[in-house]
Amino acid sequence: MALKGIDAVVFGVADMAEAKRFLDDWGVTEVSVSDDKLVYRTRDNAQVIVRPRDAKDLPPAIEDRNTVREVIWGAADEKELEETLSRIRGLPGFQVGADGLPRVTDPNGLSLAFRVSQRTPIVVKPTLPNAPGTHQRINQRSPVHDRAYPINIGHVVLFAADFQAMRAFYTETLGFHISDEYPGHGVFTRCQKVGDHHNLFMLNRPGKPGVNHVAFTVTDIHELIGGGIAMAKKGWKTEIGPGRHPISSAYFWYFENPLAPPLEYYADEDYCTEDWKPSTFERKPELFAEWAIAGGIDGKTRRQSPLEDKSGRGHA
Repeated sequence: MALKGIDAVVFGVADMAEAKRFLDDWGVTEVSVSDDKLVYRTRDNAQVIVRPRDAKDLPPAIEDRNTVREVIWGAADEKELEETLSRIRGLPGFQVGADGLPRVTDPNGLSLAFRVSQRTPIVVKPTLPNAPGTHQRINQRSPVHDRAYPINIGHVVLFAADFQAMRAFYTETLGFHISDEYPGHGVFTRCQKVGDHHNLFMLNRPGKPGVNHVAFTVTDIHELIGGGIAMAKKGWKTEIGPGRHPISSAYFWYFENPLAPPLEYYADEDYCTEDWKPSTFERKPELFAEWAIAGGIDGKTRRQSPLEDKSGRGHA
């Protein structure tokens, strides 16, 4: 498959100062800052690009709020990029922007751009668990993290106004692979046959396109918990989490933010090869979360915040 994953996400926001404050706390690294544009990067150099919502050169929004305005997908090299472009050149609306990036819109109306990836793969070492008879961490304490430093932009989740059209576009036109599926309701897809469980998840929401969330990978559950508590200490509100997804197996923690619908820290997702067997599931709450904490963890007491779950996540 020609695409490696998400190279950058472009957001359109109402308050650039609040967006900058959030990104500074989120753990991504500042690259450049101006009144009209913020650029941050993850540890592997995936970019978070933030623009004012009313910037005239931004692609149109697919929903009336702070949201994702464009996803930039990265290819391994020029040859792999050309393989993708050969699939989309004949589509209505295909164009090359002033920045030199080829673009199309998906059936939701979301702008997609394509480039040779600027990411630099990195290798991280998660904390290994110990169990009776299997001791992998010897003479070494398990860490307590004081914040998170996201490794990459792992996936985006979209509400599909026309689910079948979106499913066909990404799996047939772009060639994404299906990892798992709620038939007629949602589909988890990955760019490469051998890779993380999903780079794009689409949920059926007839006639109403939108962004559900954007996820940032961290090293392991320890960094996820440390990062989430750090965000809570700084006053950022949990949408839901921490918790664990049965589908993909990943741990999660979602935060409300001034960039878009919730942003997620997540870790320890399934890794798929050619031998992965996609499954179909009924869409129901217990398949969103094996377990989850409503309202998050209080940054001072390190106890569950006494809040009612109003996220709506996982409710069929």
